[in-house]
Amino acid sequence: MSNTTMTIREMCTAFDVTPRTLRFYEAKELLFPERQGQKRLFTKRDRARLKLILRGKRFGFSLEEIRQLLDLYHMGDQQQTQLARTYDIARERLADLEAQREDLNNAIDDLQNQLKWGEKMIASINSARNAAE
Repeated sequence: MSNTTMTIREMCTAFDVTPRTLRFYEAKELLFPERQGQKRLFTKRDRARLKLILRGKRFGFSLEEIRQLLDLYHMGDQQQTQLARTYDIARERLADLEAQREDLNNAIDDLQNQLKWGEKMIASINSARNAAE
């Protein structure tokens, strides 16, 4: 991507998002495209912010957390505050995801056991039916 601005269509293509998504992020004051009449032009800064928004969403960060992290960029401390806060949120999110994975693994194990029981019951019923015939 160049240093020039991009249209909403170009942004959608480049980041695999919909125009509605871009307008939503703009309404939530996460993106600040330049306006030329009805036309939105996204700058290099908007593209960088969108990358971070999409990455944050993929990791399960809330939009409010993402907004707070983006706002910390301009603190003047070489992003130390932003990086530290991002790290803290990421560690919390990782713990949440690991707990969800454990819950999913338990649910999968339980369901597999129920399916095995079901298979045995079906086989038993079929055996009894075949023996009676």
